[in-house]
Amino acid sequence: MSDEASSTTTNRSYELRPGVPAIETYRALRAATGLGAKSVEGSAVGLPNTWFGVLVLQDGDPEPVGMGRIVGDGGCHLQIVDICVLPEHQGQGLGKRIMEALTAELERRAPEGAYVSLIADGDARHLYAKFGWTEVAPVSVGMARLF
Repeated sequence: MSDEASSTTTNRSYELRPGVPAIETYRALRAATGLGAKSVEGSAVGLPNTWFGVLVLQDGDPEPVGMGRIVGDGGCHLQIVDICVLPEHQGQGLGKRIMEALTAELERRAPEGAYVSLIADGDARHLYAKFGWTEVAPVSVGMARLF
């Protein structure tokens, strides 16, 4: 990395705020980070049902460069989803900061005995393990069906 690129990277200022992105921002973040497309209709129904969400903003820009959400029934079952950071902002510890914010909210509000799950794609499991997450196989096996 050139000195100029390194300087630009280290001078960035990031802020995490509770919130949920607008539908088009949500879809753009997912697409840009390889999480996969979600329809406008599905996003419009799903986003308002967020139990807790966090947005990563850079240098006061209102457009998020990252996000993370917790969804579920709020009592018995919760799931961490949509953790992502735009590629040009990765490597700044933002994924860790997103997980810290989500975990803090779970510790603050989740009822005793709530089952909280997540799906760890690729090497993301190493980040999640730092927050106490453990693999459930062979006791449980994650399954999915897309519609």
